[in-house]
Amino acid sequence: MTATDRTIAPVSEPAARTGGNDRTVIITLLVATFVVILNETIMGVALPHLMSDLGVAASTVQWLSTAFLLTMGVVIPTTGFLLQRLPTRTVFLLAMSLFSTGTLVAALANGFLMLLVARVVQACGTAIMLPLLMTTILTLVPIERRGLVMGNVSIAISVAPAIGPTVSGIILQYLSWRFMFVIVLPIALVTLVLGARQLGNVSDPGHQRLDLVSVLLSVPAFGGLVYGLSRLGESSSGGLGTALAFLAVGAVGLLAFGWRQLRLARGSDPLLDLRAFRFPMFSVSLTMLCIAMVALFGVVILLPIYLQTVRGLDSLQTGLLLLPGGLLMGLLGPVVGRLFDRWGPKGLSTFGAVLLVLTLWRFSTVDPGTSVWLLVGYHLVLSLGLACLFTPAFTTALNPLPPSLYSHGSAILATLQQVSGAAGTALLVGIYAGRAASLAEGGAPMLLASGEGLQRAFAVAAVVAVGAVACALFLTSTKPVEAPAEPQPELR
Repeated sequence: MTATDRTIAPVSEPAARTGGNDRTVIITLLVATFVVILNETIMGVALPHLMSDLGVAASTVQWLSTAFLLTMGVVIPTTGFLLQRLPTRTVFLLAMSLFSTGTLVAALANGFLMLLVARVVQACGTAIMLPLLMTTILTLVPIERRGLVMGNVSIAISVAPAIGPTVSGIILQYLSWRFMFVIVLPIALVTLVLGARQLGNVSDPGHQRLDLVSVLLSVPAFGGLVYGLSRLGESSSGGLGTALAFLAVGAVGLLAFGWRQLRLARGSDPLLDLRAFRFPMFSVSLTMLCIAMVALFGVVILLPIYLQTVRGLDSLQTGLLLLPGGLLMGLLGPVVGRLFDRWGPKGLSTFGAVLLVLTLWRFSTVDPGTSVWLLVGYHLVLSLGLACLFTPAFTTALNPLPPSLYSHGSAILATLQQVSGAAGTALLVGIYAGRAASLAEGGAPMLLASGEGLQRAFAVAAVVAVGAVACALFLTSTKPVEAPAEPQPELR
C-alpha cells in the first residue's frame, strides 16, 4: 500500500508511533508552511521599490499587504469545513496550487493590478496551510511526541515571519523585487510535486454542508477586524476614523458569526466549531499565544523602524542584525519540544513569558546612544523567550481536543494568530506614531520624538506581555479525548 492510497482514521491511532511515511508527510507540510508564511512578511521592505517601479502612491501600494491580510482573515475560518469535507491530499494540492499560481503571476506581473491579484491568490493558499499542518500532526503524532513535532512547527510559524525582512532586504540589495517571487517559486513547485507523490489522506472526508450564511458573515467579521486593525497603525489623518468604522463592523459581524456557529453546533455543521473553547487549556493557551504574537509582530515592525530612523541603518544592515534572533528561534524549536514532552508546559512557558516581559522592558529604555550589539543581545533573549512560549502554547492548546475538533481548533488558532499579528502591529505602531507626532508638534527634534515614541510602544508591549506570565502559570499537561465512543456531553 502506498502513501497516497493510505487513509488513517482521525481517532485514537496516533497513540502508537509516527511511521516513515507519516514523517515524510509532516516534513512536506512543514516545508510548505514555512514557504507560505515567509512569503507573508517578505513584501514589507519591498513596498518603496514597488512604488517607484510601478508608479503608484504609498496609499495604493499598501494594498499589496492589506489585501493579503484581508484574504487570510476571510479564508482561514473556512478551513475547518474544508479539512473535514475534503481529503487531506486534495486540500494540500489546492493550497499549494493556489500559492504557486499566485507566485508565478506575481513574478510576471506587468502592473500593480496584476500583482495585487497575484497576492490575493497567494493568500488563499497560505490561509489553508497552517490549519492543514496542525490537523495532520494531531492525527498522526502520538501525544508523547507532539511537543517535539510542534517544536519543529514553531520554525515555520515564528522564524519565517522573523527572517522575512532579512531575506527581502538581501534580495533587494542586489536584485529586482521580482526575484522575491522567482526564488520562492521553485521551492513551492518542488513541494507541490513531492506532496502530490507522497501525501496520503490522514482523515476520512465527511459529508458536512457548507453554511453560506456563515461564509457571508465571516467576511465582515474577520475581514473587518483585520483591515481595521491594519489601518489603526497608520499615522494618516483619516486612518483612525476608517479603522474605528471597520473595527465596529468587524465586532458586530463577529458577534453574529459566533451566534450562528453556536446555533449550528446544536444540530448541524458549523463553519467554525467554537465548542473548542469549552476546553480550558485551549482557551488559556490560545490567549498566551495571541499575546506572544502581539509581541513578535510588534517587535518585527518596531525594531526596524528604530534601527533605520534613529540609528540610520539601511534595510540590509537591519535585516542582518535581526537574523540571529530568527535563527535562534528555529534552532531552539526542537529542543523546547523535547523539554515539553518531558516536563510539560508550565515551567517552559513561565520562563519564556518572564523573558518576554524583561526584554520588552529593556527595549523601552533604549536611546540613540545604546550599542547596536546590545540591541542584538536583547533581541536574542527575546527570541529565546518566544521559543519557550510558542511550542507549549500550540501543543497545550490542541492536545485536549477530540478528533472531531482537530480541524476547527487548528482553524481557530490560525485565525486568531492573524488577528493578533494585525493587532500587535496596529497597537504598537499607533502608539509610536502618536507619541512621536505629539512631541514633534511640541518642537522636539524628529530624532528625539521618534526615539521616545518607540520607548512608549515597547513599554506598552511589556505591560501586555505580563498577561502571558499570568496565562503560563495556569497551564497544565492535558491528554486528548481519544475514544469517540465515550460520551462527551459538553461537546454534543
